[in-house]
This record gives sequence, C-alpha cells and structure tokens, in this order.
Amino acid sequence: MKLFRPAVGSVPLSLAVSAWIILALNPVFWSKTGIAFGEHRTAMIAFSIGICALLTALCVSVSVKYLTKPLFILAIAGAAAASWFMTRFGVIIDADMVANAAQTTPAEAGHLMTPGFFRHMLLFAALPALAIAFVRIRHRSFSAKVKWNLAVIMPLLLLALAMAYWQYPAIASTMRNNRIVIKTLNPVLPAISVVKYAIREGRQMDIVAQPLDPDARPGALLSHAEKPVVTIIVAGETARAQDFSLGGYRRKTNPELEKRDVVYFRNTTSCGTATEVSIPCMFSLLGRADYSREAGLAQENLLDVLSHAGVDVAWWENNTGDKSVASRVALRNFSAENDPRYCVNSECRDQVLVDALGPWLDSVKGNATLVLHQLGSHGPAYYQRYSEEERLFRPDCRTEEFASCTSEEIVNAYDNTIVATDHMLAQIIDMLAARSDRLAASLIYMSDHGESLGEKGLYLHGMPYLFAPGEQTHVPFVMWVSESYSQIFGVTSACLAAEADADVSQDNLFHTVLGLMNVEAAHYRPELDVTADCRKQVMISSFVPDA
Repeated sequence: MKLFRPAVGSVPLSLAVSAWIILALNPVFWSKTGIAFGEHRTAMIAFSIGICALLTALCVSVSVKYLTKPLFILAIAGAAAASWFMTRFGVIIDADMVANAAQTTPAEAGHLMTPGFFRHMLLFAALPALAIAFVRIRHRSFSAKVKWNLAVIMPLLLLALAMAYWQYPAIASTMRNNRIVIKTLNPVLPAISVVKYAIREGRQMDIVAQPLDPDARPGALLSHAEKPVVTIIVAGETARAQDFSLGGYRRKTNPELEKRDVVYFRNTTSCGTATEVSIPCMFSLLGRADYSREAGLAQENLLDVLSHAGVDVAWWENNTGDKSVASRVALRNFSAENDPRYCVNSECRDQVLVDALGPWLDSVKGNATLVLHQLGSHGPAYYQRYSEEERLFRPDCRTEEFASCTSEEIVNAYDNTIVATDHMLAQIIDMLAARSDRLAASLIYMSDHGESLGEKGLYLHGMPYLFAPGEQTHVPFVMWVSESYSQIFGVTSACLAAEADADVSQDNLFHTVLGLMNVEAAHYRPELDVTADCRKQVMISSFVPDA
C-alpha cells in the first residue's frame, strides 16, 4: 500500500516555516524587542510587522526547487539550537561565539548537549523537519514560480518599508540604543555570523607571524642574577573578580591565598569575554583597542619575545587549546595525556598541572617562563572542577542542567571552583618558596574572562564586549614574588601593593612579564608594567655610586 503524502505549494510551505521560526524560535528576540520599545507600543507594532514581513519574504525567496527542503530544515535546526542557548544562557551567536563552538572539545560540547537540549531539539527542530521532509512540494514552472513568488515577496517588502517609514524616528532611535535586539534575530544573525566566521578563517589560513623584537635581550639585573629567574603565568579560565574574597567578596573563596603574601589587583578588565579572544589578546602586544584575530596572528607575541631574549619558554595546556599563542614554543597538552588520576574523557582537574610542576622546577637550569593554562571555572559543569575537599559551599549544583538547580546551588558550585583555583595557586606559591635557595621566582595569575551566574538573566560568558556585563569583563589578577626574587630585582609585595587599586587590564600582562623577567625589548612600555617603579628603585641603588 502506497503511503499517502500530502502535497503543498512552495509558498504555503514558506509561510508555515516563517511562522514557526517567528513564533516558536525567537522568544529572546521578542522579549528584548518588548523591553527596548517599552511604552512605545505603536513603534513596536510597526517594527514587529516589518520584521515578520522581511522574514517571510526571505523564506519565500529561497523556496527554490531541490533546495527548499534542505534550506528550511537547516534554518529550523540552526534557529532551534541558537534559541536554546540564547534562552538558557543569554548568549549572543556572533562570529566569536561561532569560533568558540567550532573549536570546542568533545568533552566541553558534551556538557552542553544535555537531555534538556535534546528534548528542545526534538520538539522544535526534529518534528518540524520530519514534517517538511514528509510532504510533497508542488513547484510551478520556473517562469511561473518567479512571477508567483514576486507577487508574494514584493507586497511583503513594501509592507516592511511602509512600517519603517511610518515609525522611522522611533524605530531608528530604539535600535540605535538597543543594538543587541537585532543580534538575537533567528536564524538570520546566526547565519550571518557563520558566514563571517568562515570568511575570517579563510583569511587567517595564509597569515604568517612577523618577528617581534628579535633583538630582545636580558637586562642588567637578569644578566647578573646568580640563580635562574623563573616566572609562572597561570592563565585562568572563567574566574570572575566578583567572587574573589581577596577583592572583598563576602565568602572566603580565597582562604589559602589570604595567608600568602600576594598582591591582588582589584580593578582589572579583560580583553574579551571568551577564551578564543582573551587568551591570544592578553599575550599580544596589541592590547584590546587594536586587537583582532588576524592582527594577533600576523605578529609574534610575548612568548616569542621572551624566547628571543634567551628565556626557556613552555606552555602547559589543560583547557581547550592555546589559541595559537604557543605555536613556536614547547607545548605539553595534559588533556591529550588524559591521566586517569585527574582526567575523565580528556577533561582534567587542574591538580594535574600542580603535580607535574615540582619535577619541572627541579629540572630548571636557566631563566624560564612557564604558562599554565588551567581549566579553572569552566562551566556549565562547575561541579567537575573541584575535589570533595574543596567543596566548601553546599548544596552545590551537581549537573550541567542549570534549570534543575536553584540560583544558590549554581553560585555554590561556581564558588567551589574558585576555592579550587585558590588551592592550586597556594600550592604553586609554596613550591616556588621552597626552592627560593636555587630559584628567583614570581607568579602571575590572570583570568581570561569572567562569568555570568544568572544576573540579568545571563549565564556563562561570551557576550559581545559592547553589551557584556561586568561579571564577564572584571577579572582577578594576582601576583606573588619570592624573597630571593625581591633581593635581586627589588620588587616586593609591599611595593606592588601601592598599585593594587589602580585601573589595569590584560593589556598590562605583556609588559609586566617582560619587566618581571627583566627583558629589554624595543616595544616594552614601562607605564604598562606594574612592577616598573619597584624595579626602578633597585636599579638606581645598584648602579648609581654612593656620593
């Protein structure tokens, strides 16, 4: 018996698809539209009618024979996925977010592919897609189809223009002051972001990094140091400054660092809101104002300059990749090693870095800089980032499904990740201090970006910087120097503390590390080196003869 398949015209199917996308897959867009227009109801109605007309015209215009079903199914699937992440986490699907998704690891992706996500995709994508695949489409001849489609598209475009003309001043001013609204329109803006990402990736393929300060050399203090000088840079992940008790947070999330002689820089801002942007930016000379992915790839970075000066440089990876920062230095990937003592599915607690550090420190023979790229507070599986001993705040969210947890449980789980980072940094400090007789050591900890924990309905990170809340851009920055380091370079905790309340950013990292290592380089800027004034004092006392 032949299965009956209903037939439908391409235009009616286009109208049905556009209605589904408009009504079912754009809750965030309509919510933000309502908030943006507020009491301007007439302008909001005109704007809404215009957007619906444009989306419908777009659906009709792509209803081409042989392409109609694939394009509609792809549009619905993409819009459904984008809708889930925008609704649940408040993210915006821009080109940087597409890049994050493209470079995510299987373990990281697994945390986002929750039962709730699959239920959502089944209801909002799979079932409509099956319906589209099942029906037969009646197509007219090419000439008739062009005429018929234009007969539908042109009135829709005229309607959109009429709505814009009718309420242009109100619509223009509202959109100018609320640009985030249009960035949530499904599936148009996510599709544009995918295209932008693809174009950007194509341009980056042939970029070759140009040398930066190849004549960099050890400074006078480094040259005369009687023991190896070592700087450990801990590149943090998703730690926000608001939850560091060193900065005044009400909870004791830094119980161990508070007992060490560290300096905490309270007012530090990030270069971006996602690892893909912040990590390469913070190691770049460019700074946030001038940084772009292309510009960053076209120029060597901090690690290269240190290498030019004869410093032994290495990068230890325990996250989703070095983002091309460590392309020209020694790299060890702990996720790839997948040590069963610390790792599950190639996702490792940061203790794996600490346990490998002791043997490395004992093997150091010359000046060295080591970057530890930690997994830190990476969400949404916060509960997997800390041990039972570090589980100070309970009850904590024990799932990736935030909808199954209370706000308090989510915050508790996140704060436990900060406790784990606190323990990690304290261990490293103790290891460096114990070797003060043979190493002159310093430590820098700086998180790549922050995290939203439900404030303003936002979770996780990755908001476009223009719209990002302080929770995603205000990051912790910690420094520590050993006694032997202070004796050589004059940089002490007491001296650094004088700058603890200054406004600093990830732009300072490049110059501060060169300063800590006393590397002379043409592009070094002392005004961006938080250690410069302290080191200047010892240089004066060392090289100016007594009267």
